[in-house]
Amino acid sequence: MNSKALLLALLTVFIWGSTFAANSVTLQGGYSAGHLILFRFVIASMIFIFIALLPVVKFRLPAKEDLLKILLLGILGISGYHICATFGQITVSAGTAGLLIGSGPIFTTLFAMWFLKERLGKIGWAGLGFGLIGIVIISIGAGDSFGISPGVVLIIFAAIATSLFFVFQKPLFKKYTAIELTAYFTWAGTIPFFIFTPGLLETIQNATIEANMTAVYIGIFPTAIAYLTWAIALSLTTASSISSVLYLEPVIAIIVAWIWISELPSMLSITGGVIAITGVIIVNYFGKRHSLIERKTTESSVT
Repeated sequence: MNSKALLLALLTVFIWGSTFAANSVTLQGGYSAGHLILFRFVIASMIFIFIALLPVVKFRLPAKEDLLKILLLGILGISGYHICATFGQITVSAGTAGLLIGSGPIFTTLFAMWFLKERLGKIGWAGLGFGLIGIVIISIGAGDSFGISPGVVLIIFAAIATSLFFVFQKPLFKKYTAIELTAYFTWAGTIPFFIFTPGLLETIQNATIEANMTAVYIGIFPTAIAYLTWAIALSLTTASSISSVLYLEPVIAIIVAWIWISELPSMLSITGGVIAITGVIIVNYFGKRHSLIERKTTESSVT
């Protein structure tokens, strides 16, 4: 793997892993979930406008025939994801939220099979089942009693939204750069957040200094810079070669939450997280490869 791509990917995952604790700090410091989402994406949108205007970037506007798809994907992958994830984190700990989002590739695999007709071998199906069991265990462990809380359901919806987003944006990478698409989706996804505008100024004035500084951090780093560093990393190598770095995100989320806000998920959730991430690794590194071998064997036997 390209060493520069690896460093950028590690930086990205570290920043993304800190988001869950940062969200908790901001929500506990006086921000409502809606105001936090709007504030961070206004900052990110302004950063992308600045980048788009830089002559060295050679930024292009999207073609007319792609506008509707970009708008819908932005609403799904940006608006849908962040509304569900942020509102879900009102009642779910930062570490548990990180574990649930970290197991999102399980849903990506399911949707890729349904919509892109990708195939899995027997090992892949076993890994998929393993991952789904892990998600159920995380969800049960997140509640105060034996059951799944509404906040957990919202975060699972967030994982599903971002999984669909990753699947359906794939064809657009043939026409646009990663930076261009990130900017398009950010702008499109920010539009619905303006419904949270009433009371934002009062929230900023009444929130704690730590909450305001953390909200600015979230807008600049996880929402804008991390997406840019990930896009650059993708441009330097293939997605498959750096995707394994994403498995570190739940671990970082737990460590940062422990250090920053003295918060840890339950042992049941951590156990479920280990099972879920193991399932993701089995699917991505053994299931798909095994499926490819099976397909080649079938083709050779036919010929």
